[in-house]
Amino acid sequence: MNVPYRCPNCRTNRSRFNLIRQVPQAVKLDPGTGAIMEEYTADQPSPFQIPYKGPELKIQCGVCGLIEDELTFAKFGEQA
Repeated sequence: MNVPYRCPNCRTNRSRFNLIRQVPQAVKLDPGTGAIMEEYTADQPSPFQIPYKGPELKIQCGVCGLIEDELTFAKFGEQA
């Protein structure tokens, strides 16, 4: 993380951000009630479910509320 961020939406914020850590939880839900019927782990994945491949971290601008991948804020922070 140790890179400067800047919001690509409001273009002024360089210091106030929310770090959103994404922790995926693989589950099988009851289609009628939505209750969790089964939970899958990395050790015992379901053969019918694709594992999560999204980013571990998302960033939210603390000024305008934009939520994007960390790379978006970092790349915009490189610009003057």
